[in-house]
Amino acid sequence: MGKKTKTMSAILMSGMLLAAGCSNNSESASSENYELENVKFPLEEQVTLKMMTSSSPLAPDDPNEKLIFKRLQEETGVKIDWTNYTAGETFNEKRNLAVASGELPDAIMNAGYSDYELLKLAKDGAIVPVEDLIDEHMPNLKKVLDAAPEYRSMMTAPDGHIYSFPWIEELGSGKVSIHSVDDFPWINVEWLNKLGLEMPKTTDELKEVLKAFKTQDPNGNGEADEIPMSFIINHGGEDVSFLFGSFGLGENWDHTVVTNDGEVKLTAADEGYKDAINYLNELYKEDLIDVEAFEQDWNTYLSKGKEGRYGMYFTWDKANITGMNDRYDLMPALEGPDGTKNVARTNGMGFDRNRMVITSANENLELTAKWIDQFYNPLQSVQNNWGTYGDDKQQNIFEMDSASNSLKHLPLEGTAPVELREKTSVGGPLAILDEYYGTVTTKPDDAAWRLGLMKDVMVPDMKAENIYPKVFFSLEELDKLSKIETDLLAYVQRKKAEWITNGKADEEWADYLKELDRLGLQEWLKIKQDGYDRNQS
Repeated sequence: MGKKTKTMSAILMSGMLLAAGCSNNSESASSENYELENVKFPLEEQVTLKMMTSSSPLAPDDPNEKLIFKRLQEETGVKIDWTNYTAGETFNEKRNLAVASGELPDAIMNAGYSDYELLKLAKDGAIVPVEDLIDEHMPNLKKVLDAAPEYRSMMTAPDGHIYSFPWIEELGSGKVSIHSVDDFPWINVEWLNKLGLEMPKTTDELKEVLKAFKTQDPNGNGEADEIPMSFIINHGGEDVSFLFGSFGLGENWDHTVVTNDGEVKLTAADEGYKDAINYLNELYKEDLIDVEAFEQDWNTYLSKGKEGRYGMYFTWDKANITGMNDRYDLMPALEGPDGTKNVARTNGMGFDRNRMVITSANENLELTAKWIDQFYNPLQSVQNNWGTYGDDKQQNIFEMDSASNSLKHLPLEGTAPVELREKTSVGGPLAILDEYYGTVTTKPDDAAWRLGLMKDVMVPDMKAENIYPKVFFSLEELDKLSKIETDLLAYVQRKKAEWITNGKADEEWADYLKELDRLGLQEWLKIKQDGYDRNQS
């Protein structure tokens, strides 16, 4: 069937030998060969595939208890024997152990592999290339890739193969993508109104507002228990990086921006970055920053938010921390001391290329591919991503409109969206295109609301026309980047926290820039720039 298929077979055989040589158990971690061809669902007789996955601690220990998987088993005749771990370190250890020991399942879902890990697994023959499976056995996914060929390009490794199945979630595009900014700044407008204050428009005005929150008892309990501003340092959407845009290029979770001239830059080497640090140090010296901001975890951050103690904080969606109410509102970009006002874009998009892999121990490639392809059916993708309908045991995300055969989002009724979704959705590979809204499903209320805020509040001050895209680097490039970033980014993040608290950014700046170069900044920039230019061409 061609060169790619021969390559797949060779890798499959090498992986099978690896698994056989390392196995000490009488029962294989993968399924037997069912010798099924021209598979059509539902199967006449039920078969079992063995898969490993990770899921939220809020979800059932057995994924098969989820209504989505119960229905899928009925529709396909394929039962999944899950080995499930809580997402995080435990799963990563077990996943890696399975590969190292050769006790490979048929597939790994919600795999969480980095590009480096994925290419290394492919090189070692632990996973199989899937581009032929997509073209021959996965019409749902192929339809998505034909409609949006940029995703096939992003899925394809530098060697020309596809090794994993993606998660795709389109919610807006360009600057008005829901992923354009992840760390929204939420300010307590109830306190502003009580103290007769306006929404701050400059960094100086924000400082005065935070002072008022600290000293004027806006919660009215007679105690100085208000926290003027809180965040979780270096923690994505909960970081304080939004405020850096008032001083220059701005900041985001991976410290990478692309200028409108197409130049890749490290945010943390920009002069404006130092000025932002100095501003935050001023706030810190006046006790306007939560003392726990440099060490707290999500649960601590969340508990104080639910108590209503924050004057301002940062996160993706306020509903998850202070609830969907009118007490907090989104603060627009602030004008800095020299008039700069900028909303730095996050290098995010609704795309994860490594959501599921098929291992080389799998002897039922066609069956597995066709089962995975069900996830790319539009109605199935929507449920996998958010949750399902018709569950009489718990709150539902959707109701089914039988007349139009489409899903309608139900009101969340005060439930935090992330909690309900983690209980009922299954994640994994899926695709939701913008064209599905209004035909296959409604847009989630919280997403539509956030997109409206993005368009009205954030986009007017977004200077950058580009983001750094999902470049698929080679194994050699990734190896170099990994070695550099291990020390470089750790150093950047450590100094960021230190300088906010000790105020030594000015006196240490020159030595800091020299240290960035010593740690490989110039090589890092070249690799990143080459990848960007390659992607653009």
